[in-house]
Amino acid sequence: MESKRTFALVAVLLSALFINTAAAGDKALIFGVLSQRNAVVTAEYWNPILDYVSRKSGIALQLKMGKTVQETDRMMELGEFDLVFSNHIFIPRISKAGYRVIARFAGEPIQAQIVVLEDSTIRTLESLAGKEVAFPSETAFVGYVSMDALMRKDIQVNPVFAGNQEGAMGQLKAGSVNAASVNSLVMQEFAVREQIKYRVLWSSASFAGIPLAVNRRLSKKKIKAVRDALFTMASDPEGLKVLRASAAVIKQNPPFGFVSAAERDYDNQREFYAKTLLKGF
Repeated sequence: MESKRTFALVAVLLSALFINTAAAGDKALIFGVLSQRNAVVTAEYWNPILDYVSRKSGIALQLKMGKTVQETDRMMELGEFDLVFSNHIFIPRISKAGYRVIARFAGEPIQAQIVVLEDSTIRTLESLAGKEVAFPSETAFVGYVSMDALMRKDIQVNPVFAGNQEGAMGQLKAGSVNAASVNSLVMQEFAVREQIKYRVLWSSASFAGIPLAVNRRLSKKKIKAVRDALFTMASDPEGLKVLRASAAVIKQNPPFGFVSAAERDYDNQREFYAKTLLKGF
């Protein structure tokens, strides 16, 4: 059974390299994804979606991400992605690459949260002073928001960088840290999959969900084709089936599919970076 599972996961990862031969002819567009989860789960989630969009739009899309958050960020900064699913495009140095927001997932906005396990004796942010708190990475947006809040309250914690969102949550689950800085939606999904209970010590204001953005070098024709495939996916029985199957991988709640998004929807994220007390962890 385990060998079959391993084979299946390897197959999913390999498909990221060869996705959608149906749209052969043009070179595949590179689709970058924020490193929230490990590479296997990311591929299991995104590859079926990208395969569907590739077939419907006639434009091949190929999943790609760095081995680390920092590597993926660097690829974004250098403009290596044709399309990208990430809110790190609002980091000032990366924003110069010129990605333009076109869509986001349907559903509720996100919040940065600081959470503890349900049975933790910690009840207030102040109780975290001097304790270890897991953060996804040095550049995670929710990590920046959480650390900024702690600094404004003059609460000094010992940050532990876990590599990605679920890495931080895994450390919390294992009891190796006292609390974790998380994306509210990713935490909900992780808690269902891993069957853990947690309490929220602090929540930020709401922010629009992670955007899907395009590189400014893409033609309007290609952008329209991809947009049309994304926006009609949930209303197409085949597309909805793909979305539901991918959602099951991470325990994502409905509504499923993509909706239109604009640059102005992310003004408060840009404003945060302009006003934060942080200049890096």
